[in-house]
Amino acid sequence: MTNQSGKQTGATLAAVPAQREYPREFHPARRAKNDSTSDFRLCSGILGAIGGTPLVRLEQMFENAEFECFAKLEGLNPGGSAKDRPSVAIIERALQTGEIDANTLILEASSGNTGIGLAQTCGYHGLRFRCLVDPKVTQTNIDILRAYGAEIEMISEPDPETGELLPAKLNRINEILETVPNSFWVNQYDSRENSGAHYRSTVKEILRDLDGKIPDYLFVATATCGTIRGCLDFMIDNNYPTKVIAVDALGSQIFSDCKHDRLVPGLGSAICPSLTPKEGVYRCMHVTDTECVVGCRKLVRQEAILAGGSSGGVISAIQRMSDELPRGATVVALLPDRGERYLDTIYSDEWVREHVGDIEHLWK
Repeated sequence: MTNQSGKQTGATLAAVPAQREYPREFHPARRAKNDSTSDFRLCSGILGAIGGTPLVRLEQMFENAEFECFAKLEGLNPGGSAKDRPSVAIIERALQTGEIDANTLILEASSGNTGIGLAQTCGYHGLRFRCLVDPKVTQTNIDILRAYGAEIEMISEPDPETGELLPAKLNRINEILETVPNSFWVNQYDSRENSGAHYRSTVKEILRDLDGKIPDYLFVATATCGTIRGCLDFMIDNNYPTKVIAVDALGSQIFSDCKHDRLVPGLGSAICPSLTPKEGVYRCMHVTDTECVVGCRKLVRQEAILAGGSSGGVISAIQRMSDELPRGATVVALLPDRGERYLDTIYSDEWVREHVGDIEHLWK
């Protein structure tokens, strides 16, 4: 209540109704057809929030395409990437089987998302985790690992036989296993829980969000091959006709013997993992560092999705193959991580000019 001068007096406010009708959505068209309040779940701890990432239609980048393209945003997992899924699966299975206990030293070689996913899982369970990294690791990732409580061991010298850093990190892990009692190697490159995590959840979520429609094409970035192996095995076991496209880095040893340096972390591998599919992959598309950068910059510019380097590679692979995709096809791009960890590299104009070249015209 106000007096004649317009100043508020000490009168009490009117009672607020016990229940109010609020609009559920400012723009209902933004919601999928199966929208319901049950889409939001109460989680028992942060690890319970892993999975259930959104599937969104890319309406701007492929506006004039004759196919529909959807992006599975794995970067919205609580640890920031698709690696959250196998991280929690491997650690919790090892706890259940007694392979590890509260005093076990957990080991893994990772300069990126797997290390962060494991650091999160181990931090939640109160486990000791040591992450073996190499000089390509970003300071941002080191800071995140330390924030979760991980120990960090830097491996700077490459393996003398291969000249690669990954084999050197794996050799160091074997040394620790031999000398430190009660130590456990996650071994993401060989763990069936890596692929199993995606078999049990990722593909099923995609099918659910497409209202049961079977995707015609699924584009998956490769590194440990856990994601593509789990997705592909699910498609094969259920007789789905989906064509699975492997997106690999040029210079990676997964689907090629051609070696050269790679700038973008998280895509490709210096070894051929045992999880690499031996059959069933429709095509492997090798992408360059330039394509990863351009894909990321186009994605954030046109769709306002800030994604990581391997996601840019996936987007560029779809664009390169777009003329071959038939009219009416349903295409799904699995985008592995988010882009905040790449602000000093892929999203830095100065870094791009220095390491990749003057390529801004490719996304502007």
